[in-house]
Amino acid sequence: MFKSRVKSCLATIAAVVGLGLAAEASAAQANLAQLAALQGDTRQQSLVDGAKKEGEVTIYFAHPSIRAIATAFTEKYGIKVNQWRSGSEGLLQRVMSESRGGKYSVDLVENNAPEMEALHRESLLQRMESPLMAHLMPEAVPAHKEWVGISIDMFVLGYNTQKIKKEELPTSWHDLLDPKWKGMLGVEAEDHAWFSYVLQQLGKEEGSALFRKMVATNDIVVRKGHSLLAQTVASAETPLAFSLYSWGADQLKDKGAPIERFNIGQPIAHFQGLGVMKEAPHPHAAVLFYDFVLSDGQKIISDWHAIATHRDYDQDQKKVPIQFIDPVTAMDLNEERLRVFEDIFVKRSAQ
Repeated sequence: MFKSRVKSCLATIAAVVGLGLAAEASAAQANLAQLAALQGDTRQQSLVDGAKKEGEVTIYFAHPSIRAIATAFTEKYGIKVNQWRSGSEGLLQRVMSESRGGKYSVDLVENNAPEMEALHRESLLQRMESPLMAHLMPEAVPAHKEWVGISIDMFVLGYNTQKIKKEELPTSWHDLLDPKWKGMLGVEAEDHAWFSYVLQQLGKEEGSALFRKMVATNDIVVRKGHSLLAQTVASAETPLAFSLYSWGADQLKDKGAPIERFNIGQPIAHFQGLGVMKEAPHPHAAVLFYDFVLSDGQKIISDWHAIATHRDYDQDQKKVPIQFIDPVTAMDLNEERLRVFEDIFVKRSAQ
């Protein structure tokens, strides 16, 4: 009898504690929703005051420009930015795993648009109503507003200027069937979404046959990581590569590396997205950092050689019609597109 009463008391205590934690979490979410919707002068002052009390903010990110933005944020507000960087897939897996385990330590997430859309589908992100969204290109703001595009990763081809002359560059994908390109080509290992849009431009069947023949004739090197691939172009290990990020080639060129970029067909790109977690433990600092990225951070992104989504920056690069990868379709067709990409490039290169 005594043991049963103890168990009953413990169960009651656990239930009360659980209800208390649930109520606290609900109140925190309501507070974040209010902060996210603030407008005018009240927004900035409320965020700054609250953020200084919180003292820190945590972001998980994929794009390296976030480091420079975090440094500038700390210099401006005196608020520490805890940072963790990973590749897009690893980052998504960590956020999902922590959320399912009830661990809420991250305030903001920055990642490729398809991975941000996955977090939206899991209802992990807070809808934002920042007035600063009005300054961004409209394509960068999804209707649900749970993440926002802060920069553009434009896919380009890059070549080593010491190995290839400008007048020798291919002007179409068909030109790369020429055996003179044997042993000179490279591609990033996970760019199946980009490749699906190349096939759209060429026609899926015709394009697939073309690339199969290209790889069979001239081989191809597959490298994981856009920065690594760009470095192999600069070192002439891979004299010509597909699916570099424009900023990677531009940064190396600025450092004196013999690399230039160009396009075949309409440029293809995706957004780098930023979102605030619904369970953000530092809600004021999270929303303040979010606004900072959409304002001061846009100049930092532009200076860093990425393409900012703010309408006042990088206008020349955005004048060219860009075909943006649809993050919703990218999620829905991910497995199918991955199979096609690996069949043409990855499996063939491993033979």
